[in-house]
Amino acid sequence: MQADSKIYLAGHRGLVGSALLRRLQAFSRGDGRGEKKCVPYTNIITRTHTELDLTNQAAVEYFFAQEKPEYVFLAAAKVGGILANNTFPADFIYQNLAIQTNIIHAAYKNQVKRLLFLGSSCIYPRDCPQPIKEEYLLTGPLEPTNRPYALAKIAGIEMCWSYNRQYDTQFLAVMPTNLYGPSDNYDLNSSHVLPALIRKMHEAKQRGDTEVVVWGTGAPRREFLYSDDMAEAGLFLLEQSEENLQLLFNDKQPPLVNIGSGEDLSILELAESVKDVVGFTGNLSFDPSKPEGTMRKLLDVSILNQMGWKPTTPLRDGIRFTYQAYLKELISCNGLKSVTGSKGDFSCCQG
Repeated sequence: MQADSKIYLAGHRGLVGSALLRRLQAFSRGDGRGEKKCVPYTNIITRTHTELDLTNQAAVEYFFAQEKPEYVFLAAAKVGGILANNTFPADFIYQNLAIQTNIIHAAYKNQVKRLLFLGSSCIYPRDCPQPIKEEYLLTGPLEPTNRPYALAKIAGIEMCWSYNRQYDTQFLAVMPTNLYGPSDNYDLNSSHVLPALIRKMHEAKQRGDTEVVVWGTGAPRREFLYSDDMAEAGLFLLEQSEENLQLLFNDKQPPLVNIGSGEDLSILELAESVKDVVGFTGNLSFDPSKPEGTMRKLLDVSILNQMGWKPTTPLRDGIRFTYQAYLKELISCNGLKSVTGSKGDFSCCQG
């Protein structure tokens, strides 16, 4: 990609999309002498949901025909934690299938040079060997709590591969591990575990509570990656030469790459880290009656590591950066309430 290449970033307001936008706007390029300088991309296209409904096929096709982007980052999706997935399974499968189908097909019709499709590690079987290799896709049953979302993402991977094989496109699918960072969702009815813990710990500290209850037993292990690291990895992959990506664009395997840290920890350990960063001094208790998903999900990231990329943000630093962003957003939201008179909770600011 060149500095003036036309890039469409779908989902630029979300956790992943906002991180990609920051990375594109602060990209460092080599100057030919072994040094790097900031040469940002200058032709980034974004649209809000109000401006473009990505589930509307006609609207998406008109947008692509008018704008003619050269590169596409498909970060738009309906996402959420266990409670949201269990409560709205039809929304999760319909909206994600519609969004990715419309964008991938429109990208093909308008000769997009490369597309990066963002998936999720939940595409892999619930009980597959650890760490999880890309080749384990479709080798066993999925985790029931997020099956509709996972099936939609698997369909997106298959679409990328099918279009590559039939139309010689260069559509790449990346499967990030559990992501967190600025612009995350802190609504306790739909958030993932790490932002939910940040909000719970902060509010408990503010109220002077002596205890915070965490869902499950605390035993399941999860891998986490800071969103800006994920964005850097995505851009790293899309910038690769055709020769470097030759193994991924073939008839024998999907164009699929895991993105993660290669390290995991228990939910108990995670909760203790969040507690320490937030400064909550009470006790942690666990509710085993609540769902907690698969027992372990650690990605094998050897393909990406062998290509020369590794994350740079330690988990504790990432939690601290995320908590600082949460506090800024909370202050902004409270200011909005004072002006509008809204009586909603903090989730009123999401999006």
